[in-house]
Amino acid sequence: MTMNRRQFLQAASAAAVAGAFSFPAFAAPGVLPEKWDEEYDVVVIGSGFAGLAAAIEASDAGASVVILEKMRTPGGNSIINGGIMAVPGSPEQAAQGIKDSPELMMKDMLKAGGQLNHPEKVRFLCDHAVDTYHWAVEKVGCRFQSKRIKQEGGHSVPRSLFTENGSGSAIVTKELAYLEKKGLKPRTRCFAQTFLRDTDGRVKGVLVRDGYRFPKADSGKLKAIRARKGVVLAYGGFAADAKYRQIFDPKLTDKFDTTNQPGATSESWREASRIGCQMIQSDWIQILPQTSPDEKGFGIGFAWSGHVSMFGLWVDAKTGKRFVNELANRKVRADAILNVRNMGHDAIAIGDSGTAKSFEIIRPGMLKRELDRKCVFKCETLEEVAKRFGVPVEELQKSVATVNDSVKTRKDVMGRPVNKDMQPLGTGPWYVARMSPKIHHCMGGLLTNLDTQVIDVEGKPIPGLYAAGEATGGVHGQVRLGSCAVIDCLTNGRIAGQMAAKNATWM
Repeated sequence: MTMNRRQFLQAASAAAVAGAFSFPAFAAPGVLPEKWDEEYDVVVIGSGFAGLAAAIEASDAGASVVILEKMRTPGGNSIINGGIMAVPGSPEQAAQGIKDSPELMMKDMLKAGGQLNHPEKVRFLCDHAVDTYHWAVEKVGCRFQSKRIKQEGGHSVPRSLFTENGSGSAIVTKELAYLEKKGLKPRTRCFAQTFLRDTDGRVKGVLVRDGYRFPKADSGKLKAIRARKGVVLAYGGFAADAKYRQIFDPKLTDKFDTTNQPGATSESWREASRIGCQMIQSDWIQILPQTSPDEKGFGIGFAWSGHVSMFGLWVDAKTGKRFVNELANRKVRADAILNVRNMGHDAIAIGDSGTAKSFEIIRPGMLKRELDRKCVFKCETLEEVAKRFGVPVEELQKSVATVNDSVKTRKDVMGRPVNKDMQPLGTGPWYVARMSPKIHHCMGGLLTNLDTQVIDVEGKPIPGLYAAGEATGGVHGQVRLGSCAVIDCLTNGRIAGQMAAKNATWM
């Protein structure tokens, strides 16, 4: 069934007035516009790591591409990402003599994920990580720091590479520049309101609001965009949508801050469900442990606390004692910090001048920015730390002593892996950050196969529909290891773009 353009858009407009998540009658399968406003081979929804990777690969395969971004600037969460990417067997590891393999990274991911990960997805990601690294460096022009490789919590060895500026923006801007040379720019403030799936099961386009002003549901001009070959869903997660996330995890109320940008909301998740996409593991929502309560959003304080997890110590300010393995997986650490805070205590990350020097190598100028923003605090002595944060000084000294013992013995009482570059603590000044977890990442999402085809509720691939990145589930299980999201988004984004471009044209 088709509607002429006026009927089609009038129905859509009436539905939008009824509410942000009310759907028009034509949203039922088989109702398509009689005439499309625009046509492309591939329509990409989202302009983060995954969406831009998909656009690059689809365009390079000869497809005409449009990238739709509902916010006023491109990049989504990716452009404010922490800028670390897990690569097993990278040239940087080889240069430092670090032994690693796809098999070891897969083992780490499955362990952290509680075996809820889909093994074939993890295997595919780990096996293709080095290839994606070379794609990012040699094709897109990304640069990674060679002096330092991070061992994120839950990883057996250091394998997390830092971008040149310590931010995901160093990848996003390179992707955008690559596309711009080909005449492609994301179309910002263009909200994909309705995914159009026909009676033959195929997704054939999207209804958008061009000139959309987030979060006003009825803003913008309605247009129907045809996808001759495929639609790629790379719309990310919903961590900024308190109402929606509480459906899956009731404790994640609006009292929790989020690291995400404001547009990380649920509209596309609801729309994908409406057209019959199978969702999996949506109740696994990650909380980032070491973010700061002294700033809004993702902020920058997390960088110091994360570095301290390798080269300093985390303590309960009330007791002066360490309360968790600082390099445990993110869920273990987040739950431990929340437990401390629920008792009315501060959880603090402490490092000395040596910690600060190693931090400066990987994130030049960051500590000064954190001090200026007052999310990290400087104290000349350990006694001053104790006084300022109400810590029992003798217990704090004992905690520092246990860390120093671990440097000598290479065995830690809390089970933390001892980094080969770690040095004894003791030389002031000391630097301290408070920690309070913030909602960070959605591990669940669309069910896809290894070709990134979206699977419907009947267990069949939906023709013309692909997905990658945080919009999908199955890769991370119950806990996503830090730095695995970037490699996931880029790897599967590339595949989605390639597969969408190859899809047969429908008439």
